[in-house]
Amino acid sequence: MSWRVAAWGVVREYGQVAAVLAGLVAVWQVVCMSARIPVWLLPSPQQIVTETWAIRSILPMHFLATLWTVLGGFFLAVVTAVPLAVAVVYSRVLRQIIYPLLLMLQSVPKVAIAPLLLIWVGYGMTSNIIVAAAVSFFPIVINTATGLEAVEAELLDLTRSLDAGKLKVFWRVRLPWALPYVFSSLKVAITLAVIGAVVAEFVGADKGLGYLILTNSGQMRTAVMFGVLVLLSLLGIACFYAVVWIEKLLCPWYLPVAVDDGTR
Repeated sequence: MSWRVAAWGVVREYGQVAAVLAGLVAVWQVVCMSARIPVWLLPSPQQIVTETWAIRSILPMHFLATLWTVLGGFFLAVVTAVPLAVAVVYSRVLRQIIYPLLLMLQSVPKVAIAPLLLIWVGYGMTSNIIVAAAVSFFPIVINTATGLEAVEAELLDLTRSLDAGKLKVFWRVRLPWALPYVFSSLKVAITLAVIGAVVAEFVGADKGLGYLILTNSGQMRTAVMFGVLVLLSLLGIACFYAVVWIEKLLCPWYLPVAVDDGTR
């Protein structure tokens, strides 16, 4: 019986969205067929599926290349941004030095950084990962630092009265308090990493979904471009919900809890 309840909950939560999307796709198909819109201008959903299925043999290679770039850039952003945020919180001098540099980095378009990385790092996966990390780096630093500083003053006073060391206060108080802020930034950062990976593949790559979009745009294969965009959307959604799942495991105390309304 429990699996039926779970299935019904999924239907209630996502059924309306699925129905709306299906309706939009049906209208799109009818409009393209009735108006006879050229394929190169706006392909119908049927044409998108057909032409994307025709290149199914090469899609896994390009999909995995973009996936590794996204995950590598995201991981690099996390392992550099979180320690930097800790340093900013615990050192006023570093905060005065690092914050202006971070603002400068954030204000520079990442499309302009990618060609420089090709010169400095070389052509390949490494430069793509660095671009993805640069795009997703900023929100992690800012939100993590905000969370570490958001601890209530009374709680910090209590730790001082108990003679708790800074390291113990960090692990027992500041870090758990900051985790909701950290995961909020990670959910933003993982989607930005997808954008950064595509930007990097536009500039310099020989594989990846971004590279596939670029090569097909030169051939006016709009249907394939739409199909690859759908794959990119699915990749971003999957990565986002993977972070949400990890958040539920590590931070169950602040997530909304279902209230029993007496119907069960």
